[in-house]
Amino acid sequence: MRTGLTMITPCVRTLLTLHGWPGLIRRGTTPVPTIRKMTSQGQGVVSREELHSYVVRCMEAVGTKRGHAEALADLLVSADYRGHYSHGLNRLDMYVNEVKAGMTSSGQDNEPTVVKETVASALVDGNNVLGPVVGKFCMDLALKKAKEAGIGWVSARGSNHFGIAGWYTIRAMEQGMLGMAFTNTSPLMVPTRAKEPTLGTNPISLAAPGNDGDGMVLDMATTSVALGKIELQERKGEPMPSGWAIDGTGKETHDPSQYAGLLPLGGTEQSSGYKGYGLAMLVEVFCGILSGAAFGPNVRSWKEFNRKANLGQCFIAIDPQAFADGFPQRMSSLIDHCRGLDTAEGETEVLVPGDPERKHMQECDGLGGIPYHPNQIKFANELADRLGVKAFEVKHNGQ
Repeated sequence: MRTGLTMITPCVRTLLTLHGWPGLIRRGTTPVPTIRKMTSQGQGVVSREELHSYVVRCMEAVGTKRGHAEALADLLVSADYRGHYSHGLNRLDMYVNEVKAGMTSSGQDNEPTVVKETVASALVDGNNVLGPVVGKFCMDLALKKAKEAGIGWVSARGSNHFGIAGWYTIRAMEQGMLGMAFTNTSPLMVPTRAKEPTLGTNPISLAAPGNDGDGMVLDMATTSVALGKIELQERKGEPMPSGWAIDGTGKETHDPSQYAGLLPLGGTEQSSGYKGYGLAMLVEVFCGILSGAAFGPNVRSWKEFNRKANLGQCFIAIDPQAFADGFPQRMSSLIDHCRGLDTAEGETEVLVPGDPERKHMQECDGLGGIPYHPNQIKFANELADRLGVKAFEVKHNGQ
C-alpha cells in the first residue's frame, strides 16, 4: 500500500505515474508540495457528490443496506480525493461482488456488536458487514473510551476489507486525538527467505494533530506497495517499478500479469526487507491473533468468494491531554522543522506524511472533482451497465 517514510505514499506514487512530480508553494514560511496539472489529455473529472451517489447506487443494486452503502461511499470517495486511487473507485467491484456472492453481509439484519469491554478496551464482532461499517463503529467506540479513560483500544474480528486505514485515524485527529488503525489482509506478502505468500499487506496508520488544522497522517503498508497498485499498472498497460513483486519462481518481475507475491517493505533481505516482514507480524498480532480472527495463512485468498473473510482489525485512540500539555504545538514544531530542512541535491522539498494528500485535495477542489484515467472511467461505466444503474457524469479536463 505504501512505501513509508521515504514519502512515496500511495498518493505520491500514483501521482508520479499519472500526473508528474509536484511543484512548490508556501504555507506561511513552511514549504509544502503542490501538484501541477493533475489532468491530462483524455482524463475526466468526477465530482465527489457524483461519485458518492454512484457508489451508493451500485451497492444498493446488490441489496446493501442504505446506511452501510453510504459508509462505504464515504470511504471510497475519501480515498480517491486524497489520491489513494488503488483503494477508491478501483475497489468498488470487489465490494459489489462480495455482497452479491453473500460472502459479506448486506447489513440488512446485521450490525457490529461489542463482545466484551473494559473502560479502555473492547472486543468487537463485525458480524461480517462491510469493513468500513465495522471500522467506523470501532474507531468511534475507541474515541468514546479515550475521552473517558485517556486511551481506547478496540480489536475487531468478523470484519472485511476496510479501505484506507487513514480514513479511521483522521476521524480521531479531527477530534484532537491521536488515532491508529491496523488490519490484516489476505496473504499476499512473501516473507523474507520464503517464496509463498503468507502475510497480508497489513497496513499501519497514525494520525496526529498539530496546530490550526495541520497534522501528520501516516498511512502505509508493510509491503513495498498495495496489490491495488499492481492492478492499476495492469489496467493502464504499464510495467511495475523495481522492488514491488515476484513471479511464480520467486524472482522479481516488472510484468503485472506475472505477479505471484508482494515483497515486504524494504524489498529483499539485502535491502532490509526483513523489517517490513517484522512490521507485518506486529500488525498480525494486534489484529488477527488478539481478536480471534483469521490470521496469516489462514485468511482466505484475495478475491476468493467461497468463504467469509473474518479479517482482524485494531483501532486505537489516544487523548494527548492525558499526557504532557502542548502536544499540538510540539507536533507542529517537528512538522515545520522537517518541511523546512535543506533539501538533498536534486530535490525540491521535504515532505511529512499527509502533505501529498492535503495538496491533492486542494487541487481536486480547484478542478471541481477527482481526475480519473480513461480506463478507470471505462471500468466504472461497465460496472454501472452490469448492475443496471446510472453511471456518473464526467467533465473532461476540468471543463
